[in-house]
Amino acid sequence: EEDEAELEELLGPSPLGPGAQRVAVVQPAVKWGPRKPLLTTAELQIAEAAALVDTLQNWIILDKIIVPTKTPDKKFIFGKGNFQVLTEKIKKLPHLTAVFLNVERISSLTKKELEDAWGVKVFDRYTVVLHIFRCNARTKEAKLQIALAEIPLLRSNLKNEVSQLDQQRGGSRYIMGSGKTFMETQNRLLKEKELKIRNALEKLRRKRSILRSQRKRREFPIISVMGYTNCGKTTLIKALTGEAGLQPKDQLFATLDITAHAGYLPSHMTVIYVDTIGFLSDLPHNLVESFSATLEEVAYSDLIVHVRDITHPETVLQKASVLSVLKNLNIPSHLLESMVEVHNKVDLIERYKSTEENALAISALHGHGLEELKEEIEKRILKTTGKKILTVKINLEGPQLSWLYKQATVQDIEVAPDDGTARVKVIISNSALGKYKKLFPNSKLFIP
Repeated sequence: EEDEAELEELLGPSPLGPGAQRVAVVQPAVKWGPRKPLLTTAELQIAEAAALVDTLQNWIILDKIIVPTKTPDKKFIFGKGNFQVLTEKIKKLPHLTAVFLNVERISSLTKKELEDAWGVKVFDRYTVVLHIFRCNARTKEAKLQIALAEIPLLRSNLKNEVSQLDQQRGGSRYIMGSGKTFMETQNRLLKEKELKIRNALEKLRRKRSILRSQRKRREFPIISVMGYTNCGKTTLIKALTGEAGLQPKDQLFATLDITAHAGYLPSHMTVIYVDTIGFLSDLPHNLVESFSATLEEVAYSDLIVHVRDITHPETVLQKASVLSVLKNLNIPSHLLESMVEVHNKVDLIERYKSTEENALAISALHGHGLEELKEEIEKRILKTTGKKILTVKINLEGPQLSWLYKQATVQDIEVAPDDGTARVKVIISNSALGKYKKLFPNSKLFIP
């Protein structure tokens, strides 16, 4: 309970304020020049922005507006004429409470100018995604990571607050004769809060490191399932493991916490599938950084499965976004090279044929292509972990069988009743095989 109270204090109220919002979604459209996006269109961008808003309870979209611009990085983002037309449209919307401007980040100055011009709150992509994270966070770690990612937002809000106070009080910023400005005091409090959050996250990271080493000792191969948000990762893990408790949701960022699920490969080898947070294009760097504690788990896996929603019009951009984040996370190169790419939702495309040589076509929902996927995973897991499938001849009266059950995966036993021996087919790691040979030097091994 003490922990919970401390967590609530660190998380604090949402920087977005109260729950319900009536929103206009605004998409700047760069039609030419170096800032023009290559793998998407303004229409697809605004559709994704609307999908983000739709995941939030009590948020209603009043209008979706695409506005051309040549200068998305200028203070007002749009040219004078377009800005005026946009302002008139916004002012006409009934009971509007906020504008969601679908750009990665806006500066505190731009935010203040736009809010003054439109008379409502203005949110950027960072703020909205963060709010979705906050609404979906379940574990202590996810909540702490969100609190950390909100610090830059709180700093930005503080600048706005200070400039408003300056205007109201004619520049008197000192607190009750202390000689300290309001800004200095608040910044110090934010620094202290950030330090507390980082310390709490470090404790959790150490705890997870212990759990990871226990898992490694038991030698269960770990498979990280990754992909763009809402590509079907959780549905695929449910199909591979048969875990009834998994309830996939058709929404962005339904999974925020890393969760682990046991499954079996064709050889009956037990593996752990790890469900990870979804990716998003233009996901601001310090948002990814805040979740690096969660994502570092990926670096310790034995294999990555990259799931793609192949029906999505931006599937190529989505793949590029995922690969770009993975490279920034310093994932070991052997993991990136052995990655299995999965084209999901092929049941929604008539006569689907992949143009990418090594991709596996599946439907996680209908189970199509899952056996081939499991075989491919097994093949790569055996290669990366150095595990071997072999047959051992044992004496049934000795301790070998019980030892193999504890230290390896026993797949099949063929008993020879005449001489009290058996042939046992096992999957065994190099280290366990070395121990076995030392303990039972007279046992015969048959390697296929």
